[in-house]
Amino acid sequence: MKRVADSSSEIIRFFHRLDRRHFIDDDYKNMADCDQALPIGFGQTISQPSLVLEMTLALELNKKCRVLEIGTGSGYQTAFLAEFAAEVFSMELIPELSKKAQSRLKELGYRNINFQIGDGSQGWPEFAPYDRIIAAAGAASIPPPLLEQLKVGGIMLLPLGPPSMQELILVKKGEDGKLSQESQGEVRFVEFKGDYGWGMQDKASD
Repeated sequence: MKRVADSSSEIIRFFHRLDRRHFIDDDYKNMADCDQALPIGFGQTISQPSLVLEMTLALELNKKCRVLEIGTGSGYQTAFLAEFAAEVFSMELIPELSKKAQSRLKELGYRNINFQIGDGSQGWPEFAPYDRIIAAAGAASIPPPLLEQLKVGGIMLLPLGPPSMQELILVKKGEDGKLSQESQGEVRFVEFKGDYGWGMQDKASD
């Protein structure tokens, strides 16, 4: 338990040290300290800082973890993952956002992040399985490829529910392969896009 407490303390210290302005466009830099989501273009947002902290803590990261992130966005959450995991595989559907995030994170000195522009609902099978999976978009149900790519003993965190409001669900895959799910509370994220995104599940199962 002491290691868990120490890790939490380190994450909280990093949370206070990391300048959110680095991930926000000039028009909104004056709001960087506000605990709210802010636009980053293309209909996407940077999540409120307190939620990013909460999600990072819920993942129970360690320096052996390989993490799949769905939705690079601004790169803010990615920085937390890169700081406390061994390697990060971050996917973004919008090329312009991915390129901006890559530049920002490179400036901060991170070299343990792999980027891909593509459909995050399909995951990144080339490097699976992953110890942790985190998604920054709301889905109607868990995309099957993500479940397949989650390592036995691994943890997944993603918003599930209608576009207007979701439940942040913590999924654990037991040693027997069975899944457990626990709600972490209500959240509101942008819609999951791609083959298993909103309105596409039925088509994907045909």
